[in-house]
Amino acid sequence: MLVVYAVLSTVMALNTRGSVPGAARVRNYEAAYTISSHGMTPSFARQTGLACNVCHTHYPELTATGRAFKLNGYVFRRADSLQGRNPEGQQNMLLNLVTPLSFMFQTSYTATKKAQPGTQNGVVFFPDQLSLFTGGEITPHVGGFLQVTFDPQSGSIGIDNADVRYGNHTTVFGGHTTYGLSLNNNPTVQDIWNSTPAWGFPYGSSSAAPAPAAATQIDGTLAQQVAGLTAYSLWRDHVYLEAGAYRSAPVGITRPLDSTAAGVLSGVAPYWRVAFPTTFGSQYLSVGTYGMSMKLFPSGVSGPSNKFTDVAFDVSYLLPLGANSFTTDATWIHETQHWDAGGTANARNTLNTLRFDAMYHVGHQYAFTVAPFLTTGTTDTLLYAPAQLTGSRLGSPNFSGVIGEVDVMPWQNLRMQFQYTYYGKFNGSRTNYDGSGRNASDNNTVYVLFWLLF
Repeated sequence: MLVVYAVLSTVMALNTRGSVPGAARVRNYEAAYTISSHGMTPSFARQTGLACNVCHTHYPELTATGRAFKLNGYVFRRADSLQGRNPEGQQNMLLNLVTPLSFMFQTSYTATKKAQPGTQNGVVFFPDQLSLFTGGEITPHVGGFLQVTFDPQSGSIGIDNADVRYGNHTTVFGGHTTYGLSLNNNPTVQDIWNSTPAWGFPYGSSSAAPAPAAATQIDGTLAQQVAGLTAYSLWRDHVYLEAGAYRSAPVGITRPLDSTAAGVLSGVAPYWRVAFPTTFGSQYLSVGTYGMSMKLFPSGVSGPSNKFTDVAFDVSYLLPLGANSFTTDATWIHETQHWDAGGTANARNTLNTLRFDAMYHVGHQYAFTVAPFLTTGTTDTLLYAPAQLTGSRLGSPNFSGVIGEVDVMPWQNLRMQFQYTYYGKFNGSRTNYDGSGRNASDNNTVYVLFWLLF
């Protein structure tokens, strides 16, 4: 499923009579909490009474307020709530009076330069994706979101992204510190920057177009297949630290996991994240690293396992230009693979992925993006075997290209996306990459997406 597009903010501010004006409330929030800067569903916007452009430059891309909102457990709210207290006067209930539900509807058109073998070109999805969100503040320090999505490819409904977190504040070595816990089902979904995989560009892409064969484990492969608990802290708004572990938790499979399961983690997989955000003038920059180490059983829950270690570096940058702005996000992921369970031509392989996007925002109505991408790795004739459309004639995982995109947003909860993906190399080569005569450029894709949230 298109899980990378789950958490979105869309609804215009709904100010209650006598409430603090929106701009002042944002300043109060940033003063009370950390000023650093995921996402908001329409239910979050209703909860806070803030328009999406307060938390997003271009959803799901976050501003300082958006990062602070997520870091603090999604708990900022307007005054519309029911409160309860015990006989000692301690608060023991806090319920928002606005609905905790919101919806996302996408419809799309996909066309590749050359039709996939035996198929009709020009694919229409109606819907492309249909999601129900529930989220917001649960208690003064606990909040989260849960996305349930209809997948038109399988015709099924399933759990998509989920993030439940606790956030609080303290002082460490004389510096203001935000700290908390995140319980989630997708490594990096809890991250507050758009340079990591779960919330990285592209924010919408076609599920009907051919996809390259290779991807690292942390780059979406484990999404919705695991459950993890991480602890995080942001010290003085300049040092972010996070660590935790993940355990296999696939949905739709009989429990306990047995010999029929595949890709099960052996034990737990540790996760780490370090980032150094800073501001200079009106500009914002964050440089960081993140990664995971894991052992996976190819089948069943015992026997030999394959070991994967992912180490990544990332950069996020924002340059305000009056009413407009320029943002860029980049990540580089290096994965080492130890195939102790066999099934490959090599005992050890590597994968390297580099992605970069540069986005220019014209107010909050238009965005223009250029995003090159590159993946290289070890040639393995068994792991990347020849196969029509999806295979590699050379046994190579290498692919490269660039995405160009124009977004038009006449309303903050409505987006029309026009995207073109160009491949210079696909599964190892430019020409006849699959051994059946298909060229990399045959997979060049036009993708038009209509995206509505309410």
